[in-house]
Amino acid sequence: MQTDEELRGRLADMIAKATDGAVEAAEVLTGEARLSDLGVTSLGYLRLIDAVEAEFGVELDLASADSLDALADYLRLHA
Repeated sequence: MQTDEELRGRLADMIAKATDGAVEAAEVLTGEARLSDLGVTSLGYLRLIDAVEAEFGVELDLASADSLDALADYLRLHA
């Protein structure tokens, strides 16, 4: 199992990739802002959810991916 820091870093990278770099990983890691407030679009959410489900073998919905912390907490409980 990954450490909390490793998991958050991996998820931040996945968010950056899902948004084609419009939202940078460093920006995601700096605070507790909702991902939509950072500029993650609906297409970005869909890409992120697909990537997280494929990598971690869990089923997500938008509520699970509201923020980096919410997403990390969900994965710690369900992955």
